[in-house]
Amino acid sequence: GTDFDGDSLEKRLSATKFLYPKHVEVIQDLEQAAADAAENILLETGEKAWQPQDYLPDLSKEGWEEEVKEFRAMAKEIPDDVFVVLVGDMVTEEALPTYQTLLNTFEGCDDPTGTSDSAWAKWSRGWTSEENRHGDLLNKYLYLTGRCDMRNIEVTIQHLITNGFNPGAKKDPYRGFVYTSFQERATKISHGNVGKLARTHGDANLNRICAKIAGDEGRHEVAYQSFCEEILKRDPDGLILELGDVMRGQITMPAENMNDGTPATENLYTDFSEVAQRLGVYTAIDYADILKHLVKRWDLEHLEGLSSEAEKEREYICRLPERYLKLAERSMNKKKKELAGKEPTKKQFGWIYNRYA
Repeated sequence: GTDFDGDSLEKRLSATKFLYPKHVEVIQDLEQAAADAAENILLETGEKAWQPQDYLPDLSKEGWEEEVKEFRAMAKEIPDDVFVVLVGDMVTEEALPTYQTLLNTFEGCDDPTGTSDSAWAKWSRGWTSEENRHGDLLNKYLYLTGRCDMRNIEVTIQHLITNGFNPGAKKDPYRGFVYTSFQERATKISHGNVGKLARTHGDANLNRICAKIAGDEGRHEVAYQSFCEEILKRDPDGLILELGDVMRGQITMPAENMNDGTPATENLYTDFSEVAQRLGVYTAIDYADILKHLVKRWDLEHLEGLSSEAEKEREYICRLPERYLKLAERSMNKKKKELAGKEPTKKQFGWIYNRYA
């Protein structure tokens, strides 16, 4: 076989032909932005970083039994429907291998050897290491509460990773960063709202856990949105055209392909998302609000110097938040009228030992 040293192997593995050569050129020009994000947005690793164990009972200490008993007593007050949303959020977080795989398909942002020294590779690995804590922490919380069927949940996680998901990035870093700019904010909102519900029901532990995870998602959101901001400075037409196309197809939620392997859970994601919508954890109005935030964050209302095609897309994008908000309000009002005086239809979830929520 052919023998390569470290440097020549790195060059060999780096693609020489790209689907999006102009986009890759811009991404390569953003190396410093990626380095700054890794330095200033990602937290310290090792002893200085928060870890899941910081928020859980320490089973190696004297008196751990009492600590676990108090932990479980707080969790006992959480209703089943909140647990369903929490499990759905945890399953989504546990599919992290899929997300890192996708991040490494974005042209110009890949980590060809797994230890590449580029700023983008360092960002990818650092982001993944922080995100990895989220599923770990929520998984252990759920296990310690004794309220959930952990084997069913583990089966769901395995199916979701096996099934994968397609965010429609098409290996394009512009589309990829548009997606992550949206999705990190959506995840922040969901975790934050579950934490508020936990506080309402008296579980201070879960409130702290969700707040910590939402804080991570908030920092990551800032990074991905800043990458798009820098792309806009260098190639406004390119990003606007991709942003418009992504929004026409709507944002694919990363857990849409979840199931626990039984025929009864073919619509598991829909059932889970309906519970989340009913509780106000993540709703169609949140979707519209995220679009509104991105339009404002990137100052798209005042973006100038575009081609005629990109200008049409800009106008379309700027109208979207109001349009989606009206559709969301209409849909939610219709559902309220349909349910007036009625109990909402409950669905059975294997995650909570086939109880209904």
